[in-house]
Amino acid sequence: MVLLTFGLLSPNKGIEYVIEALPRVVEKYPDFVYICLGATHPHLKREQGESYRLSLQRLVQARGVEAHVVFHNRFVDLEELVEFIGAADIYVTPYLNEAQITSGTLAYSVGAGKAVISTPYWYAEELLDEGRGVLVPFKDSDAIADRVIELLENETERHAMRKRAYELGREMIWREVAKRYMTAFERAREERFKKPRGAFVARTADKRPAELPPLKLDHLRRLTDDTGILQHATFSVPNYDEGYTTDDNARALVLTVLLDGLGDKTASEARRLASRYLAFLFHAFNPDIGRFRNFFSYDRRWKEEVGSEDSHGRALWAIGVVAGRSTDEGLHGLAGRLFDEALPTVTTFSSPRAWAFSLIGIMEFMRRFYGHRAAEDCRVTLAERLLEMYQSNRDQRKGEASWLWFEDRVTYSNAKLSHAMILCGRWLERIPMVEAGLESLEWLMNVQRVGTDHFVPIGSNGFFRRGRERARFDQQPIEAHASISACLEAYMMTGDERWRKHAQRAFNWFLGANDLGLQLYDSRTGGCCDGLSPDRVNQNQGAESTLAYLLSRMEMSLAEHIIARSEQG
Repeated sequence: MVLLTFGLLSPNKGIEYVIEALPRVVEKYPDFVYICLGATHPHLKREQGESYRLSLQRLVQARGVEAHVVFHNRFVDLEELVEFIGAADIYVTPYLNEAQITSGTLAYSVGAGKAVISTPYWYAEELLDEGRGVLVPFKDSDAIADRVIELLENETERHAMRKRAYELGREMIWREVAKRYMTAFERAREERFKKPRGAFVARTADKRPAELPPLKLDHLRRLTDDTGILQHATFSVPNYDEGYTTDDNARALVLTVLLDGLGDKTASEARRLASRYLAFLFHAFNPDIGRFRNFFSYDRRWKEEVGSEDSHGRALWAIGVVAGRSTDEGLHGLAGRLFDEALPTVTTFSSPRAWAFSLIGIMEFMRRFYGHRAAEDCRVTLAERLLEMYQSNRDQRKGEASWLWFEDRVTYSNAKLSHAMILCGRWLERIPMVEAGLESLEWLMNVQRVGTDHFVPIGSNGFFRRGRERARFDQQPIEAHASISACLEAYMMTGDERWRKHAQRAFNWFLGANDLGLQLYDSRTGGCCDGLSPDRVNQNQGAESTLAYLLSRMEMSLAEHIIARSEQG
């Protein structure tokens, strides 16, 4: 008799509880064998080596069942996997996480018509309902032993269970799924003919966003030369003394991809600029250490051997956008290559903002390269780190005493943390991540109102530490942009109008809806002032501020187009 578990090995699989159940089973069935098929998860192996597998092997020895357990420590292809499944009498998934909503291994086994024992995680509860399998409590070795023995003793029931599972599996094959899609499409088409939608949908004023200023790229062009975009300006005049940064060229590269999507005469210019900014990032990357440099002087000398973790994360975000969205083969080809080289090191970073930028870049990259193993693994690792950080720092109390944030202080590019959580939770189908992203973003947006009707970003002159007064100034444009991006992502996912209003409030900060009632966006130059001080606007129009405005302007516009199309059907 053969009991099988397969898949990448990690502590959340609960294998130890099956091993604990074996002595009772083998006592009654001396020829019983448990096969644990699969290599150790690469993340776990990289961080802890084979410590988990070795602990299982020690447990096997301690329970005296060495002759009844096979550890097949490798990743098998589909053909070989089918042979293992075929040889099994019972398949077991003793997973420990209730909130697991998919399991490819369980789907394979049900599709093959195997008797299945599983813990009651959500996917298993649904798939094994109506007698298609047996559920046992989490971390209950006695229950596993009882069910294994019962199934081995009752061959009739075991085969009936297999048949019910196989019949459901036939409904899950691609041919049947495709038929259901066609049926749904046909039904939708028929309903459309019966109940045609109006061609015009008018929105009332409270549902319409404010008019956006015309898109003006004059200052972007002024700051950009043959090398890239210059970091600073004195008033609206480029400041050569400060040179260039990877940070700003990354932001500029993201903007050009969004501009390219407009599809008008701006697109050709956007591609020319994109080539220049991408070339800067390519030059900034040091392949010997797998890191980006950041500060580059006007006389074309790097001021450092390695840049900050945040600058690396921003660069990965930008090349992820190019690789995932650009229609220019040359651009997305080079970006994809650079992404592969720059990705591995981010799991060594300690900066949560570097994690967030990297995660947003990974999600953009996977628009085109879905299934990229290294990107998927990195996404899970970084997203779980952010979630753990949030859960560790979150403090839910009544009123203003609540602290629903990832750290013990709120500093810069804050909403990017929430943004990354929302994205990852949505596409990984991890509800706790979505909840953490939305909850932290709602808290942040309320903090950034301070009882007023206008947006008040956390000031960089002291930031906001838990238990202390928040810094009101100096307010930075990048905070408005980060908040706009995150709120628009939340709106696209939930459809909740609150998020659209939050985004509009943050955008209006550029246009004068702020503490001083002064406009930071300069419609004459197309640039944006560098910040809001207690008594004035900083009149310098550097790259970071200008790009924060232009990215915000583009994202507001693109979101509005998406919303309008969805309303028109």
